[in-house]
Amino acid sequence: MELKRVVVTGLGAITPLGLNVADTWENVKNGVSGCGPITHFDASLFKTQFACEVKGFDPSKYFDRKEARKLDIYAQYAIGAAKEAIENSGMDLETIDKDEVGVIFAAGIGGIQTFEQEIGYYYTNKEKGPKFNPFFIPKMIADMAAGQISIMYGFRGPNFSTASACASSTNAIIDAFNYIRLGKANIILAGGAEAAITPGGIGGFNALTAISTRNDDPLKASRPFSNSRDGFVMGEGAGCLVLEELDHAIARGANILCEVVGGGMSADAYHLTATHPEGLGAILVMKRALSDAGLVPEDIDYINVHGTSTPVGDISEPKAIIKVFGEHAYKLNISSTKSMTGHLLGAAGAVEAIISVLSVVNDIVPPTINFTEGDEDPNIDYKLNFTFNKAQKRTVNIALSNTFGFGGHNASVIVRKYSK
Repeated sequence: MELKRVVVTGLGAITPLGLNVADTWENVKNGVSGCGPITHFDASLFKTQFACEVKGFDPSKYFDRKEARKLDIYAQYAIGAAKEAIENSGMDLETIDKDEVGVIFAAGIGGIQTFEQEIGYYYTNKEKGPKFNPFFIPKMIADMAAGQISIMYGFRGPNFSTASACASSTNAIIDAFNYIRLGKANIILAGGAEAAITPGGIGGFNALTAISTRNDDPLKASRPFSNSRDGFVMGEGAGCLVLEELDHAIARGANILCEVVGGGMSADAYHLTATHPEGLGAILVMKRALSDAGLVPEDIDYINVHGTSTPVGDISEPKAIIKVFGEHAYKLNISSTKSMTGHLLGAAGAVEAIISVLSVVNDIVPPTINFTEGDEDPNIDYKLNFTFNKAQKRTVNIALSNTFGFGGHNASVIVRKYSK
């Protein structure tokens, strides 16, 4: 069968760099760090006392107080991003065929704040007998963001959540892309949300020694590809993309931002938390994305890398890029925007896909910040253009976005400039 073409017609974001896409993009372009001391809880006894928090989020802008009580904060972020994406898409909610609009929204963890609060209350008050919030389970489960968005807008198309750790929302985008090109829906809201800056989230990643403990300099704690990196910085928020079948978008006069042309998935089959040291899964996922898109390595202009600022992962990904792209690896731009947003876990892929879309639209490659002279890692090839510290203007016809998750889950998506 002939596959349908899929385009992006709307974007929405709630991130540590802004409560909308415009502010997030402006700060990403300018190399602004979203990091600061943790305010969501008292982190004074934790090894890590900073994170990239969402700032100034007001739930009342999206739903009333009664509805907010039924939603974990991760789902609130998801709804905020979806609302902006729908408005940005110009979708007429009165006339659109809602049977043909789906929602595929990811979470790597889901409602961990709700889980901690409810279990904590039980164990500190169990002599009174079990008492739980009636919304405990629906607030906690990771599919509820997708469900709530569909309920709010009446979208009755494909509706589910994907969970593949830090690759979750890239998997959501790929699933949406495939459903639309197979003719299973006209429009799908695809993205991810996460809100794991909690005692359990920070404490758990501290126990894994996965996150930075640079409490004396949090703004510069996320430093991908620097020899002095000591772990990732936790982020939170949500990203949402409106994916749409091309003819449907043209028929309703939508503003087409770019085209989604391919996606790849693979597994490292190696380790619980570490990437394969030679990047075998990363090599495979990028090759599969290129094949799915009908592209060759020389077609790619920019890679938004996973680049978490971890000692092992930041070595294996550049190795994989060189293996896949050969000499062209030294001609394209690479950057890790996690250096600014922090690592949004299950929402990372969606936010980084949005940044990749905007790079294509604006012909700007955002930077990898916090790299300083003399901080070279002998295991990394610095002839690659990591776009250190300052954004670069260049024609970006095609961009690839990589995400790799605990458990060895890998997902890559490719977007390119739209042309008839």
